[in-house]
Amino acid sequence: MTTRTFAATGASTDIMTIAFAAILGLGLIFAAGFSQAGAMHDVAHDSRHATGFPCH
Repeated sequence: MTTRTFAATGASTDIMTIAFAAILGLGLIFAAGFSQAGAMHDVAHDSRHATGFPCH
């Protein structure tokens, strides 16, 4: 019986996690940097109403 082990599995998982976090972070910075303040306020306001939180 042959047993195979994959030593690179942990390392590749770490790389994928770091890459995902970096892409997500850069996407958030890009979205926040190039969006207009009025649009950001409207999205936050509407999402508070949609989840049932009072905002006034």
